[in-house]
Amino acid sequence: MIIKIDFNSDEALYMQLRNQIIIGIANSELRDGDNLPSVRNLAMDIGINMHTVNKAYNILRQEGYIKLDRRYGAVVCIDIDKCQAELDMIRNLRVILARAACKNISKEEVHEAVDRIFDEFEGM
Repeated sequence: MIIKIDFNSDEALYMQLRNQIIIGIANSELRDGDNLPSVRNLAMDIGINMHTVNKAYNILRQEGYIKLDRRYGAVVCIDIDKCQAELDMIRNLRVILARAACKNISKEEVHEAVDRIFDEFEGM
């Protein structure tokens, strides 16, 4: 999996890294049991601070996407409770949909966008 960081983005670097790893899992580029690079190696590879990678990994661990093991490092481990995941998704979607409504994006346009994105994940 190739990770690309946009240093000009307003989005925090650790969130960009977190999001790309989640997308990599969804796209099956990363599978359950796969090892992620060490904090030090990933930081050096993409040119960011080790603390930034560590923060992203800790958030992914808290969210149930990876486990951190002293012997094996960061390992993809999907164990999110579906019910909690759905609640989190709804909380996040509420803000996204409110922003869309403020920009006059219709319900139909939102549904089309969701279908396109979901199709990307199912096709992989």
